[in-house]
Amino acid sequence: MLDLSLPLHLTIAVVPELIVMVGAMLLLLWAAWRPESAAHQRAVGIAAIGVAVLGLVAVSYYVGRFEATDGAIAVDNFRWLMSIVILIGTIATIALGIEDNERVGIHFAESHVLVLLASSGMMLLAGARDLMMIFLGIELMSIAMYALAGMNRRNPRSAEGALKYFLLGAFSTAFMLYGMALIYGATGSVRLAEIGERVLTMNLVASPIFLIGIAMLLVGFGFKVSSVPFHMYAPDVYEGAPTAITAYMAATVKAAAFAAFIRIWLEAFPLAADAWRPAVAVLAIATMIIGNAVGLAQRNLKRLLAYSSIGHAGYLLVAIAAGTSQGASAMVFYLLAYTIATFGAFAVISMLGRPGDGRVTTDDISGLWHVQPSMAIAMSIFMLALLGFPFFGGAGFLAKWYIIKAALEAAEPQTMLVVVMAITSVIAAGYYLYVVMVMFMRVRPEGSVVPAGATGMTRAIIVVAAALTIGIGLVPDLIIRYANIARPRIAVPRTAAMIPPVAPGGAFGRATPRGDPAPDASVGRAP
Repeated sequence: MLDLSLPLHLTIAVVPELIVMVGAMLLLLWAAWRPESAAHQRAVGIAAIGVAVLGLVAVSYYVGRFEATDGAIAVDNFRWLMSIVILIGTIATIALGIEDNERVGIHFAESHVLVLLASSGMMLLAGARDLMMIFLGIELMSIAMYALAGMNRRNPRSAEGALKYFLLGAFSTAFMLYGMALIYGATGSVRLAEIGERVLTMNLVASPIFLIGIAMLLVGFGFKVSSVPFHMYAPDVYEGAPTAITAYMAATVKAAAFAAFIRIWLEAFPLAADAWRPAVAVLAIATMIIGNAVGLAQRNLKRLLAYSSIGHAGYLLVAIAAGTSQGASAMVFYLLAYTIATFGAFAVISMLGRPGDGRVTTDDISGLWHVQPSMAIAMSIFMLALLGFPFFGGAGFLAKWYIIKAALEAAEPQTMLVVVMAITSVIAAGYYLYVVMVMFMRVRPEGSVVPAGATGMTRAIIVVAAALTIGIGLVPDLIIRYANIARPRIAVPRTAAMIPPVAPGGAFGRATPRGDPAPDASVGRAP
């Protein structure tokens, strides 16, 4: 007889995802039986917010209560905290999308269902400790995102961006899947903890198959986090997608991808750090430089924030290159601050967008201070936060500071990355402060349309995001404490006495260790 029972920790682990996924399925059935209309789109959106809030309550209840060190799905505080970031982004996306869809003429209630399905994949991705579970989460997230990127059928740029996203996404997924296959072939396991142990016992740091697998995984994740040179799709997709979906891609998708990225690298590959750290460092440097340098030339605000997002991916790669649990904590704090500021900025853009395509240029915000001072002030707060400026942009400033601190305090200090991070932050000031300057110091063109003030849910998102951005900067202790308890487990290999003289090989045969290499101190212990 088939045994369908599940261990208690696994049952607990999937409850939040089940809430979101089952809720999405029920809403999909409801949406299918009702004609397309603005009222129906709003009703489904409000119900979707309720589902996401219910999932957020479930996740919040589990923080600090349950923990399991084994299984395909992690039950730890890192998973719960990243799920909270994802669900906050989900709620903001749906709330912003309800009004943004009405402004651009999108009446597809299914868009809110797709956001919930993508979020369930992201939550699964944040907790996955198994290569196959990671692949499942990525595919659940990606397939929904391909559809969401092309949701605005009236805008040709939306269809163009969605097609690029789909084709390049499929290409990167193939790289990732081949990498997983090679890693399984070299180690004989898909569990991250077991892979981490076998790197030592089988001396896989000298295995070409294993190293090629890591490289292919790095290519796949490089695309998901839009790092250079895998970023080419991002500006076009961000420009063409509905504004709410652009915010979702820039913040929430990036958060989920980085959660899986750092868990794999710290749990499965800590002893291969000498092999992957230089590659991650090169990606970080290229991403920071190109993302911020090209951002200087942008006058379309959605493309400007696309290159800003690429630059921020470079800063987060610095946290991964540090290779410590402190770097993981800094990444959690950074993603929370970045998510809040990003959604606030896109909420302002959604109010200024042109009918039909939601396009906003720097000319559209010229002299905004003179006609909508509250929106100009809010946008300035978000720009300063993304820049990492102290005081008004306090959350962003502290987030960058903790990444710099983690990079310098690693056993192998990443001084070069910190220097590049500082230089590119100065470069980024050129386009962030340009936006602020245009709003406050330019005269609004004669005959230009006065933008309507923020209303309803969009106003709530702007106000809450601005308050949190300033508040976290002034009183960061609570967030820092939660970020510190959210460190993922770094794999600690067995002692030399426990290592058998001949370890069983993976799917490609047997391997005999050439001695017992000492674990890398920079990644084998928490600071």
